[in-house]
Amino acid sequence: MSRLTTHVLNVATGRPAEGLSIELWVLRETFDLIKRVTTNADGRVDEALLDGDAFKMGVYELRFFAGEYLRKAGTALADPAFLDVIPVRFGIADPEQHYHVPLLLSPYGYSTYRGS
Repeated sequence: MSRLTTHVLNVATGRPAEGLSIELWVLRETFDLIKRVTTNADGRVDEALLDGDAFKMGVYELRFFAGEYLRKAGTALADPAFLDVIPVRFGIADPEQHYHVPLLLSPYGYSTYRGS
């Protein structure tokens, strides 16, 4: 099933990142906001970020609001935080495939990859 999904894990705690805000943007002439979501108790969002007719070739960006989430989770952060908003820019070349963009997060680092 072709769609875009994500999830976030807090590797500092070994737990899903519940309550993390995420924005999805698409690059046209400029970046346009498509959707704002918040992760659930499993660190996932309740629906696909893109699917159906909205799932098209293009350049997209997920913005993960890590600083806000980490502060709410009780993590002491410097001001300004080392990581605040984490942008992950990626391309969808084949809208017939599933694109999964997970984020592994800690207060001082992150990683991402194309998952399944």
